[in-house]
This record gives sequence, structure tokens and C-alpha cells, in this order.
Amino acid sequence: MKRFVPVASGFLAIFSCLCLMVATERRAYAYIDPGSGVMALQAMASVMAAAGYFLRKKIKGLFTRDRAKRPVKPTLVLPVTALRKNDSRSNSQTAA
Repeated sequence: MKRFVPVASGFLAIFSCLCLMVATERRAYAYIDPGSGVMALQAMASVMAAAGYFLRKKIKGLFTRDRAKRPVKPTLVLPVTALRKNDSRSNSQTAA
């Protein structure tokens, strides 16, 4: 029982100080400048703008379709030229 007496007296001292601080509170006749609200709004707007800038790819992904999910048919392109019947090159090559 004797071990708890210093701990209890410490808590009692802290509690008493807190009660005295609240009981002896003085009124603060303070003035808040109207520009303070504008500054707070500007701070919130800048945080939102920064978040939008850093998350722009995710935001863009919400409004665009993901085209990578659709299978794409491969197209085969061969380097072959079609010869026309009236082409002068084709006539000279066949005649020679």
C-alpha cells in the first residue's frame, strides 16, 4: 500500500493543476481578421489542386475506357505489290 501513495499523490497533483487552470481561465478578447478565412480557403484549395495533380492518372482512368482489355486482332502486312495489267513495267518485264 505504501508503494501506491507517491503515484496517487502525483496523479492528484496533476489533476489539481488542471482543475485550477480551467477554473482560472480568463476571457480573451481576440479579433480574427476576415482575411484569415480566405487564407484557410486558399490552403484547402491548394491541397486539393496538389492532390489532383499527383493523382491525375487515376482520375483520368475513371473517365476513360481501358482499351488494353479488349483483344486486338493481329494484322499481317506483307511487302507485296500488286501488278496491274496495263502497267508499263509489267509489260516490259514480261516481254524481256
